[in-house]
Amino acid sequence: MSETVNADPAELAKFSDLAHRWWDPESEFRPLHQINPLRLDWIQAQVPLEGRRVLDVGCGGGILADAMARKGAAVLGIDLSAKALKVAQLHALEAGTSNVEYREVSAEAIAAEQPAGFEVVTCMEMLEHVPDPGSVVRACATLVKPGGWVFFSTINRNPKSFLFAIVGAEYVLNLLPKGTHEYMKFLRPSELAGFCRGSGLDVVQTRGMQYNPITRAYWLSADTTVNYLLATRKA
Repeated sequence: MSETVNADPAELAKFSDLAHRWWDPESEFRPLHQINPLRLDWIQAQVPLEGRRVLDVGCGGGILADAMARKGAAVLGIDLSAKALKVAQLHALEAGTSNVEYREVSAEAIAAEQPAGFEVVTCMEMLEHVPDPGSVVRACATLVKPGGWVFFSTINRNPKSFLFAIVGAEYVLNLLPKGTHEYMKFLRPSELAGFCRGSGLDVVQTRGMQYNPITRAYWLSADTTVNYLLATRKA
């Protein structure tokens, strides 16, 4: 039996090679560590996580999944990078985070297995790395219960985002390894919102994320021209 997995082998290899550095806050993953409190607080402002069953799609080394578990959620993190998942599991053991689990499975496969199985689904910094982002959005919509929340974050596609997210972040400021992002995989907010509406998700809030390279500070704003987040709810 052959199954077509919605993943780019080169993307998986890229993040697998860096897996051992996920929890080093001064590594290539420093931006994820820095933005994680912002993401977590934003999610919590929409829906308190305590006692919720949460799925983190594309969890990588578990930075967000672990943080949500520490807010009292029962979290399942999924990814297709076995190395990143091993790092996530090891960190959960070392940190004593008991209510988080990790599985090597695609969003589409677990959607077929557990439809409407979660109250909250997060898919952060992942859509720009897959061949078919619309398929992931549909899977997330299938996975969440009616009335539940799905949160996305990704990167806009325009000249400013090319300048900031690729040239600036990868080549000038060295915030990310060169080749982390491909411009044509970026998604305009209108495109992501279209995928959401087509999957039965109502867009509740859109926020932008900005960065000051001098102070190294990140903050949320109304400017969605580069990085942005979408809060959606299933009807």
